Amino acid sequence: MFISVDLCPIPGVHRPADGILRGNRGLWFKRKEVYPAMLGIRFMKVPPSTYVLHYKNGKIKREGAGLSFFYYAPTSSIVALPAASADLPFVFHELTSDYQEVTIQGQLTYRVTDPKRLAGLLNFTVDVGGKFICDDPDVLKQRLVQATQILTRTFTQRAPLRQVLTSSDAMVPEVLAGLRASDSVAMLGVEIMGFGILSIKPTPEMARALEAEAREALQGRADEAIYARRNAAVEQERRIKESELNTEIAVEEKRRQIRETQMAAEIAVEKQRVTLIDQRIENDRKEAESRAHALEATLKPVRDMDWRTLMAVSAGAADPGVLMSMAFHELAQNAQKIGELNITPDLLRALLPRKKEE
Repeated sequence: MFISVDLCPIPGVHRPADGILRGNRGLWFKRKEVYPAMLGIRFMKVPPSTYVLHYKNGKIKREGAGLSFFYYAPTSSIVALPAASADLPFVFHELTSDYQEVTIQGQLTYRVTDPKRLAGLLNFTVDVGGKFICDDPDVLKQRLVQATQILTRTFTQRAPLRQVLTSSDAMVPEVLAGLRASDSVAMLGVEIMGFGILSIKPTPEMARALEAEAREALQGRADEAIYARRNAAVEQERRIKESELNTEIAVEEKRRQIRETQMAAEIAVEKQRVTLIDQRIENDRKEAESRAHALEATLKPVRDMDWRTLMAVSAGAADPGVLMSMAFHELAQNAQKIGELNITPDLLRALLPRKKEE
């Protein structure tokens, strides 16, 4: 005689009407198998991602991941612990050091590394249908979330709002290190594989205020950029003007140097001319002194002679008119001694200057 015995799926497996069992991790099981009719005997088959502890009479009869076995339900307790990694999302509302509320959203990744320790702290027993008989599996998630929230709160309360909003990169390693070093997490037999922050948001009112402030700051930077560009243009214009002035100064300096060179040349020429004139004057002076000395030497013998004597001596070479004029002069000086003087017209005519014949 044969009866159909239901298979026992892992926790979270649903039984659809098509006769195929599908787990929440993509596991597939046949619903029915035919076994010898034995009252209370059940069959357990779990995937490799589930760690099973089979207790019988208070002792562990078998344990391991991915087991498949028959067990006697009235005297057995089946503890199924998920050994695969699991993602635990969370949302926290915390206060910053300046008493501003922020919403922190993230995700925690963990896995069970010590199933026996966890089974000793929380009840993961499943019934014949593969469902947990209590809510202790959710307690594990709550404890992990609480440990994460405590560390996150410690971080946010040390920093003001602005710093917290931009400190996800600093928060992640600090909280992750704190979770891995936490005794409360280690005693659960759980390993923290990862921690991530998806978003850190302020309240809507504060977000609008920060957006307005940021917008004004950006507008201010834009105005500063415009002013800087204008100042740069003015500075460039100043440099151009300065370059032009420097060019003009250089040109004027060259012109001055040219004029100075010309003036130096003219001064040199004038100096040479002065030297020439001085030399010429010196030569003329020396020539005049030479002539004067010669004349002095010539006149020295006759210096003490009477002029009349000199005129008489030079009468042969003198002009007759001059001689007659001198004679009349002598007559005039001795007029008181002259009784009567007759002067003919021919004599007077001889004294008159003769007209040149054309």
